[in-house]
Amino acid sequence: MGALLASILIGLPGAAMAQATPIGYVKTVSGESWVTTAGQRVKAAPGVPIQTGSQLKTEANATLGVTFRDNTVMSFGPDTEMTVDEYLYAPAQGKLGLAASLSRGTLDYVSGVIARLKPDAVSVKTPTGIIGVRGTQFVAKVQAPQ
Repeated sequence: MGALLASILIGLPGAAMAQATPIGYVKTVSGESWVTTAGQRVKAAPGVPIQTGSQLKTEANATLGVTFRDNTVMSFGPDTEMTVDEYLYAPAQGKLGLAASLSRGTLDYVSGVIARLKPDAVSVKTPTGIIGVRGTQFVAKVQAPQ
């Protein structure tokens, strides 16, 4: 019976995401914030896992802090929306990369191991350009079109 149940669960779309190794976790949250992964939206709380493809969203008067496996830290201000497009962290194999898309709001970024070992492997896309990380910290703000 256990093998049958495991076979059924492995075939479910959500089961694959649940078994994937998280790339980071929510560390802090104030107000209403959400993490959407593989179509499943959950309220952000400390310990909620982040996966490649996760969309992070804060509501008005909310903030959110996330720490990734390589110790990259991202903090989000109110009315912010960002998607983690790519995350590779296998330093022994030379596989390093972090790409994200900030569609609105504010982001305070502090570099982790990926940016220290391979600075050109980190980028944040915005509606008007791409930020290439070459330092250790930056702040970005994307305003809604007027």
